[in-house]
Amino acid sequence: MMNLSVPRLCIAAGSSGSGKTTLTCGLLKALINRGLTVASFKAGPDYIDPMFHREVIGAHSSNLDLFLLTEETVRRLLWENSRGKDLSVLEGVMGFYDGLGGASAEASTWRLAQVTGSPVVLVEDCRGLSLSAAARIKGMAEFREDSRIRAVILNHISSSRYAELKDIIEGETGLAVCGFLPVLRECAIESRHLGLVTAAEIGDLQGKIETLAARIEETVDLDRLIALARSAPPLEPEDPAGRIPGEIPDAPKTADRRGKALRIAVARDRAFCFYYEDGLKLLRERGAEPVFFSPLKDRSLPEGIRGLYIGGGYPELYGPELSGNRSLLDDIRSALREGLPCIAECGGFMYLHHTVSDAAGSAYPMVNFIPGSCVKQPRLVRFGYAFYQARRDNLLCRRGELLRGHEFHYWDSDCPGDGFLGMKPRSAAEWPCIVAGENLFAGFPHLHFCSDPRMAERFLDRCGRV
Repeated sequence: MMNLSVPRLCIAAGSSGSGKTTLTCGLLKALINRGLTVASFKAGPDYIDPMFHREVIGAHSSNLDLFLLTEETVRRLLWENSRGKDLSVLEGVMGFYDGLGGASAEASTWRLAQVTGSPVVLVEDCRGLSLSAAARIKGMAEFREDSRIRAVILNHISSSRYAELKDIIEGETGLAVCGFLPVLRECAIESRHLGLVTAAEIGDLQGKIETLAARIEETVDLDRLIALARSAPPLEPEDPAGRIPGEIPDAPKTADRRGKALRIAVARDRAFCFYYEDGLKLLRERGAEPVFFSPLKDRSLPEGIRGLYIGGGYPELYGPELSGNRSLLDDIRSALREGLPCIAECGGFMYLHHTVSDAAGSAYPMVNFIPGSCVKQPRLVRFGYAFYQARRDNLLCRRGELLRGHEFHYWDSDCPGDGFLGMKPRSAAEWPCIVAGENLFAGFPHLHFCSDPRMAERFLDRCGRV
């Protein structure tokens, strides 16, 4: 019989900025220092927090997103990526109950805890609070009939205040308070307009994480947290066919005419680093061989490629370097004009434009395949989840089909495309978007191949035929 037992914890908080990522990274390292093997996950569409997880555990971190993915797929990815591990840690997103449109708990951390049956550890930011911390924690735990909140860790609090508050909170809420973290200024992580800076940009990140882990070992009851993780129920009863929860049926692999895997060039460096690792894994399972290259450093595309994938990131921060690599820009433009199939998301979409301006307004020439410019706007152009309905057949889907995606960008394009109609899930807002054709899907939305594996299959099918 297949063992579906996955010891796990969900780290949540009442609001963003409470310290979920800091605690999660320190906790992962503390568990590893104890000799445990761990897996990590991030609720929602965020790319940056999983980069920090990856730096800690030395392996990829998965996104578990209940808008982009079905419940069955979320459970499958949790199980697949937890196999052989002693314990899994799921980091929540935003406030515990915050979901679609700010008015629904759908796709929230709370909902993820329900779907995965995960015990929740609530991080409470105690700055400026005393007894009110107990009221907030009690309210979070009782807002829904079964919140799954089982324990609390207090953040930004001194050891003397912790000793006083621990008994009060446990008495008022009935929840176990399993430790605290004081203010650790030496472990602070910078932010920018998309949230935290990326892990690669932080000096001595490993040193900061080791400091966090050492402090957590001193001030957090790790034994109690491990026991709580081991109390998590099996993900779901095994079905008679022996399939794991949400298993995707096997599909034929796409190969080139010689029967080899299709080489797909994937841009990956400091400028382009936003990819869902499980999406890349699905590409491999469907017959792709991702070949990573750097638009910052490489002078040409990898040899023998049959497709191109340029993910999101921060091209606006690297205008001089990207623009100065004329050899690669010319190579990409020529390849696209010759019909090389290409997916370009958000930052990758910007890179294909004639110019991209930095935050100060200086414009830098880019690939110049899309005849337009991208410039910074005074506020977020579009934020959150959306549906995208195809207006015509294209590289990833057929006319009338819906894709699910997520947007978060301050830069906008004067050539956004009209291949799809974007629609917010909980409002009447609609907008034309995405440059789409037989060999191209380029726009601001971030997609997850696991949300609809046909996207990967159609992309690779096209790559195999050009």
